[in-house]
Amino acid sequence: MELDCARETRPQGGSSSPGDWSPSALGQAFSKVLHRLTGQEARLGKARDAALKDLGALIEDTECDRLLEGSGAPLRGMPEILGQVAKALEQYAAPPKEEDSRGEGHNQVAEKATEVGLLFLKLLGKVEASKNSLVCPEWKTSLRHLAGPIYIFAITHSLEQPWTSPRSREVAREVLTLLLQVTECGSVAGFLRGENEDEKGRFTMIMGLLKPDLNKESWKNNPAIKHVFSWTLHQVTRPWLNQHLERILPPSLLISDDYQTENKILGVHCLHHIVLNVPAADLLQYNRAQVVYHAIFNHLYTPEHHLIQVVLLCLLDLFPVLEKAQQWKGDGARPTTHCDEVLQLILTHMEPEHRLLLRRTYARHLPAFVKRLGILTVRHMKRLERVITGYLEIYDGPEEEARLKILETLKLLMQHTWPRISCRLVVLLKALLKLICDVSRDQNLTPESVKSALLQEATDCLILLDHCSQGQVKGLLANIPHSCDDSKVVNCIRKVQEVSEGAPFDGT
Repeated sequence: MELDCARETRPQGGSSSPGDWSPSALGQAFSKVLHRLTGQEARLGKARDAALKDLGALIEDTECDRLLEGSGAPLRGMPEILGQVAKALEQYAAPPKEEDSRGEGHNQVAEKATEVGLLFLKLLGKVEASKNSLVCPEWKTSLRHLAGPIYIFAITHSLEQPWTSPRSREVAREVLTLLLQVTECGSVAGFLRGENEDEKGRFTMIMGLLKPDLNKESWKNNPAIKHVFSWTLHQVTRPWLNQHLERILPPSLLISDDYQTENKILGVHCLHHIVLNVPAADLLQYNRAQVVYHAIFNHLYTPEHHLIQVVLLCLLDLFPVLEKAQQWKGDGARPTTHCDEVLQLILTHMEPEHRLLLRRTYARHLPAFVKRLGILTVRHMKRLERVITGYLEIYDGPEEEARLKILETLKLLMQHTWPRISCRLVVLLKALLKLICDVSRDQNLTPESVKSALLQEATDCLILLDHCSQGQVKGLLANIPHSCDDSKVVNCIRKVQEVSEGAPFDGT
């Protein structure tokens, strides 16, 4: 044991307390513990427990001025040794490869994390105590070496993941709270970016520690690394994030390019955060925005509704950046944009799609594309017409999310492309009337509030359609109130006629 191994170099006064050892003996004791934590012995349960017990005793029994002194230890100062010990502890508690881990393995990781977390609490307690000590001004130096590994440990085990337990998460969160207290930071964001303009922050240091585990060959060796990277990235926003673009973009693209859907989603979330928080000029430099676009555009071919959801949200925020690089001089047709390309692919996928979750996901974002393109949506009119009429025919479940979004899309389409609507009057009128009849006769579990919303949206679409066709809808609907005995249908028709006769309408 280390306490015995260091006896040869301790003072001859007879005291066995680490506080009385020479700097050389203390440094050797910590170095020996470091060797045992990083060597083959760490795989043995008894050796591991003994090493952690010895380390705890060393930390507890050593005065803060001896523990954190910056010189006197052989070859290197105590702050460097403590930094290496902290890094070894963080790696010791890290979860194994996903394919190597099982339920029992996860339990062991949680137990290790709890033990390591308690050691970090002791170590940070020593640093906190030394802040007010006149005899130990080196605490800031020690903290520089300790903060990174302790932060990575805290985030790894404070998030709810398979390798954590309620107890390990509780200890990890205590470690993070104490780390912020010791570093005098009010939040994790302040810890990473700096609490004020003069403070550099620790984001660069954290990314440097994560970098060896975030390359193509190693990033799956530790399943926690991707989550630590993503969570850390999301804590830093503009205007601080752009200076770190070279460090954060490659790992985000790497995670996004994985074959597992959950990793694709995580990577796209990271890319979306970058798009939102890095200036367009920086994204356009070196064609970075195009790289991001092509990386996430390919995900649209994966029929997973959770992935499609995050990809479309990211693309909608990326389009304004990409369009800054395109300049239309007004001498000819406007060039097709990335938004055109994406909408064309979405409509191609929407037409034959029969899975409700994917139909809802596509329909949910269709209005945003029509708003984005405006009058240029006319390029996609034929396919949009087929999608709209097809989706209005299909019952979408009690919430009717898809049909409500399709009606919203139709309203926007008529507002932006009204000169092209009159030639599609018959097709759209039939689809809307069929929808109104279907909803009014619906005996399913659809709530009355949802039925009312559908009827109101369909009525608004009929009013807009009447405006776009110079009153033709009013004439075509004139005889329906006399021949129809469904009060809900008649009520919708009368609303159309009343507005067409001059009553105000706020749907446009």
